[in-house]
Amino acid sequence: MAIELYWGSGSPYSWRVLLALEYKRLPYTSHLLQFSKQEHKSPQMLAMNFRGRVPVLKDGDYVVFESLATLYYLDQKYPEPPLFGRSAEEAGVIMRVICEYQAYAEEHVMRIVSAFLMAAPGRSVKQEDLAESMHVVASEARSIEARLATADWVVGDSISAADIVIFPSLQILLRVLAKPEARDLSSRFLPLDVNYPALSRWIARVEALPGYEKTYPPHWRDAS
Repeated sequence: MAIELYWGSGSPYSWRVLLALEYKRLPYTSHLLQFSKQEHKSPQMLAMNFRGRVPVLKDGDYVVFESLATLYYLDQKYPEPPLFGRSAEEAGVIMRVICEYQAYAEEHVMRIVSAFLMAAPGRSVKQEDLAESMHVVASEARSIEARLATADWVVGDSISAADIVIFPSLQILLRVLAKPEARDLSSRFLPLDVNYPALSRWIARVEALPGYEKTYPPHWRDAS
């Protein structure tokens, strides 16, 4: 039976799984859900993921959700090409980098993204909180920049789960920082090719991967 993926456009967590499926060249049936219609909280979806969140991957009778768990499942089930390295040592570094990103940067990235894309009407985020989050993100970006200054990929000689976890969130952050209302924050980060040239080149490498265009959020393309 074919792999089925239930996902939402613009969800960085969904984008991770799409990138993994394309990188591994696995055939899959795509189910694009509309957040505006609450399709991710339909009875069918809640039966597969009681949290009502995407992505959800169904492979035959097996269902997995949470993006990192899904990446790990795909790598165990379909090991070539690998996402978690070819040795215990490489896997350890990949998981460490992912854990570092999740522990120190992800919350701050999503705070900035949410402030401009998902803020509830009448609810504002303190500018000092956003400035602090931008400071943290910029600092963590410098650590990734240092890794990419000596290698094409975040860990090792080929793309790994570390690249796939970090890339979508960075792309969404860049989209937010390009907004006129984010100008004060963006001055700490942009232009990317000047402040983080290795990171900028890395983004271009990911975008050049076979199948990348199929993973690009369709509503971004429609908006442009």
